[in-house]
Amino acid sequence: MKELINRQYYLASRPVGQPDASNVPARDVPVVEPAVGEVVLRNLYISLDPAIRGWMGDDPNYIEPITLGDAVRSSVIGRVVKTNSPDYAVGDVAMSLGGWEQYTTAQAVTLNKLDEGLGIPLSTFMGVLGPTGLTAYFGLLEVGRPKAGETVLVSAAAGAVGSVVGQIAKMKGCRVVGMAGSDDKCRWIKEDLGFDEVINYKTCGDYEAAIRKACPEGVDVYFDNVGGDIMDAALNCLNKFARVAVCGWISTYNVPNAPGPTNLWQLVAESVTMQGFTLLDYLDRFEEGIGQLVEWLMAGEITSREEIVDGLDNVLPTFLKLFDGSNTGKLLIRIPEE
Repeated sequence: MKELINRQYYLASRPVGQPDASNVPARDVPVVEPAVGEVVLRNLYISLDPAIRGWMGDDPNYIEPITLGDAVRSSVIGRVVKTNSPDYAVGDVAMSLGGWEQYTTAQAVTLNKLDEGLGIPLSTFMGVLGPTGLTAYFGLLEVGRPKAGETVLVSAAAGAVGSVVGQIAKMKGCRVVGMAGSDDKCRWIKEDLGFDEVINYKTCGDYEAAIRKACPEGVDVYFDNVGGDIMDAALNCLNKFARVAVCGWISTYNVPNAPGPTNLWQLVAESVTMQGFTLLDYLDRFEEGIGQLVEWLMAGEITSREEIVDGLDNVLPTFLKLFDGSNTGKLLIRIPEE
């Protein structure tokens, strides 16, 4: 059999600010034969998520930083091309923690086998039926704890997580306000996803004034994906006993020594609960979450948008779209099958 060559984008140095090609160059390396219990996936989709930027650094995080010299870590969906495990045959499709690479070698026990016969696009398992959907599900329902009639404010509301958060909040009987970075995104989340009100954070001017106008009765649940100045403004608009679910702080990921929020006293003033979380907190409940998300998706109660870019060599510039707000929904790299 012809030797497989793995195209990889690897972490050569830790970025200061926005990563560039000097931090993440490419290389071609041979694919070694899988050891006992391993399989080799030929990747079809690579998930691009803001958390990857945090893993590129060496600050304390919820999982270990990417080791210098390793492929940039990412979730992948791939087709088995070599196997040394009785649980997987060539041709099977699975999700794995892999990297920005054409081939991923992984322990079979760590994979999640996917059924192509379900008629669900494989990319969906990276988004609304995957990590981003589960993040929205558990983050809102377990951390935000919305009640019918409450106002839920969502930042980065046109993103892969925020768009699902808003739809679930609507199903729970809440008034939902979303913040997004373009008129097109605001139209999408209001007209297609059913948000009650929207704020274009790039044109609204004073964030606090815009939030107060859109949320005249205050904010009961704030689902935060961005941190920074928007977080500071939202803190001043919270109701008594409000809950803040901290999912991400994307506004500061590329900013060295970024300042923290200045309005944290509001947590005391309004008896607010503010809690950070990661999806790993709910590993034992994934089956529950995916089951409910599938039910909602099949019933047409939630929808999603994907932005899929073809070609592994586009991975870095596509990843950077997350930080200028130019993407909408779940962002993926696709490596077409030959």
